[in-house]
Amino acid sequence: MDLGLLNRMLLTLAGTAAGVMATGLAAQPAPARPAADLTIRIENLLPEGGILRLGVYDRAHYPDDDSKPAASADVKASGSEMVITLHGIPPGSYAIETFQDVNADGKMDMTWLGFPEEPFGFSRDARPHLHKPSFGQVAFTLAAGENLQVIHLQNAISLLP
Repeated sequence: MDLGLLNRMLLTLAGTAAGVMATGLAAQPAPARPAADLTIRIENLLPEGGILRLGVYDRAHYPDDDSKPAASADVKASGSEMVITLHGIPPGSYAIETFQDVNADGKMDMTWLGFPEEPFGFSRDARPHLHKPSFGQVAFTLAAGENLQVIHLQNAISLLP
């Protein structure tokens, strides 16, 4: 048998096998990113009820009050403590903002000086000092699987740092 012909046959077979393998690899779906579940226990709700409004924000969307959260919930407030679980959030660094919309008007009511009139809270129980806490003050790491955050609603802001 001609050595040149044998080499060409082997190269053709190798090329065909590589093509089949590459096609098989390309057909494989990309592995799914693991998702996180976040359970948030909110304490110190007022007995007046209303709606508990909660948003989970990444760093890019946290500073903007009109941003769309990565995950959110609006649930009827009842009792002095509530537990909300959000599913399927990509792991990462997040901040939680929440408030008890006592009169269910869809917004945080403020005094004429700009102070909140309804209970509010942030992840890591950060306390605002004349302005919303920075992302660094409220950020937490959300890992794949189950996660828990506890927030105590506040009824006043601190004038002193």
